[in-house]
Amino acid sequence: MRWMRAAGRALLVLVVLLSGYAGSGARTVEPDATGRGPLTLATAGDLTGYLGPLLVGWNRTHPGEKVTLVELPDSADETRAQMATDLRGGGRSRFDVLNIDVDWTSQFAAAGWVRPLPRERFPLESFLPPVVDTATYDGQLYAVPYVTNAGLLLYRKDVLAKEGLPPPRTWAELEKDAKTIAPKYGLDGYAGQLLPYEGLTVNAAEAVYSAGGTILGDEGRRVTVDSAAAREGIEFLVRGVREGWIPNQALTYKEEESRQAFQDGHLLFLRNWPYAYVAASAKNSSVAGKVGAVRLPGPDGPGTSVLGGSNLAVAAHTRHPDSAARLIAYLTSEPAQRQVLTRGALPPVRASLYQTPALIRQFPYLPVLRTAVLSAAPRPKSPRYDQVSLVVQAVVHDTLTGHETPAAAVRRLARELAGVTRR
Repeated sequence: MRWMRAAGRALLVLVVLLSGYAGSGARTVEPDATGRGPLTLATAGDLTGYLGPLLVGWNRTHPGEKVTLVELPDSADETRAQMATDLRGGGRSRFDVLNIDVDWTSQFAAAGWVRPLPRERFPLESFLPPVVDTATYDGQLYAVPYVTNAGLLLYRKDVLAKEGLPPPRTWAELEKDAKTIAPKYGLDGYAGQLLPYEGLTVNAAEAVYSAGGTILGDEGRRVTVDSAAAREGIEFLVRGVREGWIPNQALTYKEEESRQAFQDGHLLFLRNWPYAYVAASAKNSSVAGKVGAVRLPGPDGPGTSVLGGSNLAVAAHTRHPDSAARLIAYLTSEPAQRQVLTRGALPPVRASLYQTPALIRQFPYLPVLRTAVLSAAPRPKSPRYDQVSLVVQAVVHDTLTGHETPAAAVRRLARELAGVTRR
């Protein structure tokens, strides 16, 4: 998915600190005696250009541990593939520290690619509580939260104001408004990211979670998706496509396509990451001044968002583990986190920043985002998350395009995910 990508666009700032070690089949590089030395930081799509200036401060005060910035591919899937190939071995690895998407933590930890981290070295108590869970595997901290994210419902507040209506809190209210109000103003009703890619996994998981269901349990060892709640969640999305209040074009949308449709004035409601609110509210937007944001709706009230974002992890064979940990502490400090928000437009993990009046004036969605993050849930944890996501994408897309019913889809998900967990 992309946020994180940007969340969507910005939701993709992925960072990798690079140095040398060799994987299996190559000469092992011993850690430097001091644990300190230069690092390389790579990012997949630092689209706002905030990271370079942020590292200037580190390099000025740490001349012996300078960080060189390198950009990896813009695509999260390509970035993960490059990291995995490198960390598996077959030559000297470049990686010291990885800024990994939150859903990769379990996979990288289970594979032995990243090292456990001492909790006491990082200010975890200062972070929004749910983000810390994304950085753990089997009860052990394997990364430090760096950027978080949660899906929000963007809406045309000018249209709802004309109708004398508040934003929807339930699926029934959303459906009614999307079917009856949107057409009056020449708008489509509702869209998310329904192309078969990581974004569809997120949208499907949010629907299942909002209905009270789950997909996997016990760190990916148990399949839990075969439930009435999961059927209800998938049926919500299927019903929207079938009845037309989710336009067919949404089946081709990723974050940016859906943002553009909303920003160009074609949608009444949009599920997306907060960066889309910032873009749609900009002066050059067709809907500037007309955008509101609330938590995602659910069956009986506010629903559950999936946590987005990225975590910083230290590669298992880094030569400079102390420098790597010190850099992570710097990037997660309150001053650096403030720049992550103000320069990068990315949601920080420091809880205090969500209650700072000056920042709320600049980013009005922060209180809503804070509530969404505090009630959010991570994507299904699994050492084979990439395979889990591919299964969810394929099955849910087949259901959205009418090839099978939600009930059949849930049974198929249970069957195919069981195959993944047994491997």
